[in-house]
Amino acid sequence: MKLFYSATSPYVRKVMACAMARGIEAQLEKIPTNPHESPAALVAANPLSKVPCLVTPDGFALFDSPVICEYLDTIGEALPLFPASGAARWVALQHQAIGDGILDAAVSRRMESVKPQEAARDAYMLRQKQIVERSLATLDRDLPGKLLDIGTIALGCALGYLDFRFADEAWRNNAPRLAAWFDGIATDRVFTETAPPG
Repeated sequence: MKLFYSATSPYVRKVMACAMARGIEAQLEKIPTNPHESPAALVAANPLSKVPCLVTPDGFALFDSPVICEYLDTIGEALPLFPASGAARWVALQHQAIGDGILDAAVSRRMESVKPQEAARDAYMLRQKQIVERSLATLDRDLPGKLLDIGTIALGCALGYLDFRFADEAWRNNAPRLAAWFDGIATDRVFTETAPPG
C-alpha cells in the first residue's frame, strides 16, 4: 500500500497510529508529499490534493483519515479499533468526531495565522479557537477511556497537534484532567513513533 504523507500532518499521524495499532505499518510505503504543491502523483490519486491518501494494493485510492483508518481496521489480526456495535462503538465514533473537529479547527487556525492580519481573519481564527476550547472543556468533564480505539487515537492526535502547534496557549492548564489522560496514553508507541518532527 502506498501512503502519500506529510510528517507534520496530524491526519497522517492518525492513520499511522492506526496502522501501528493494527501491526501493519510495515505494509505502508510512505511517499513524502507536499499537498500544497499539488504533485501529479497525488492529484492523480486524490483530486482534492490532500494527505493522507492511501492507494490500496489493487490501486484504489482512499482519502480522508476516517475512511483510511476504517479500511486499515480490516487488515491484520489485531483487536478492532472500530467497535462493531453497542455503546462502545458510538463512544469511539463520537470521540473520533471530536478529535477530528479539534484538528479541523486547529489546522484551519494555523493556516490562517500565517496570512496577513485583518479583522475578518482574526474573527475566523477566534471562532476556531473557541471550538477547540469548548471541545476540550467537554472532554475534561467527561474523560475518554484508556482503551486504544479510533476515538482515543483521534483524540490523542488532536491533543498532540495542540502541543505541537499551539504549545504557547497552555491548553493543558484549562483542561488539567484531559492533559493527565493524554499524558497517560501518549507513551503508547502509536503516539511516540508518529510524533511530528521537532
